[in-house]
Amino acid sequence: MQLTQIKEYSNLLLEAEETRNGTTPLTAIQGDFDVIKAYYVQLETIAEKVKSGRKITGKKIGLTSKAMQNLLGVSEPDYGHLLDDMVVENGGAISVKRLLQPKVEAEIAFVLKETLKGPGITPIDVLRATEYVLPSLEIVDSRIRDWKIKLADTVADNASSGLYILGGKPVKPEEVDLEMMGMVFEKNGEVVNTGVGAAALGHPATCVAWLANKLSEFDIALEAGEVILSGALSTAVNAQAGDVFTAKFAHIGQVSVHFTE
Repeated sequence: MQLTQIKEYSNLLLEAEETRNGTTPLTAIQGDFDVIKAYYVQLETIAEKVKSGRKITGKKIGLTSKAMQNLLGVSEPDYGHLLDDMVVENGGAISVKRLLQPKVEAEIAFVLKETLKGPGITPIDVLRATEYVLPSLEIVDSRIRDWKIKLADTVADNASSGLYILGGKPVKPEEVDLEMMGMVFEKNGEVVNTGVGAAALGHPATCVAWLANKLSEFDIALEAGEVILSGALSTAVNAQAGDVFTAKFAHIGQVSVHFTE
């Protein structure tokens, strides 16, 4: 795939984000557009944003639960970058005008004290390298019109990243059972989903290990100090102005956000 084409596809996604008008799926434009090509498009977009002054704050894994894979018709996770302008304060407000077609997910966030770089990273390596875990909400969004995405589309679109919120209290991973950690997800005071840590590839640390190994194919590490969103524990829920979302996690607290016009 030529650099000019990578830039062209990146610009389509950047324009869709700026105008809040979704673009055609890249897989519909180019029939052989695959995940490797898609990741180079993602890297081009992230490079442009960093050039404009944004900072990488972490990475994210998406589509780790069977619920989300089934929802979007894919069979493996995806991955993307987190940037400093994606952070929303716990309990804060988000204008729907910032987004195109937002959905909200609840997940466990890892904050690293050591750099992880594959191949060969194991879940035990992840737990050793983690400073603490936190409850988080991820606002996923797609620059692809009507969420008509295949895996390569979402990878190119920075894994459909939008915004993220960290809450609760920092807890060392050895102090909790991440695999069995329960989560209750509420929208406007009503329970809409429940989940457990094992919903994300069997264990959230397995997701982070998968990400470290996957990104090593592109010579990218999970850096010390970064936030790693380990994947949704249940299906994403549509968000509109007026909606309030809260996720309550056993032992690590809760995180919330509300949407405004």
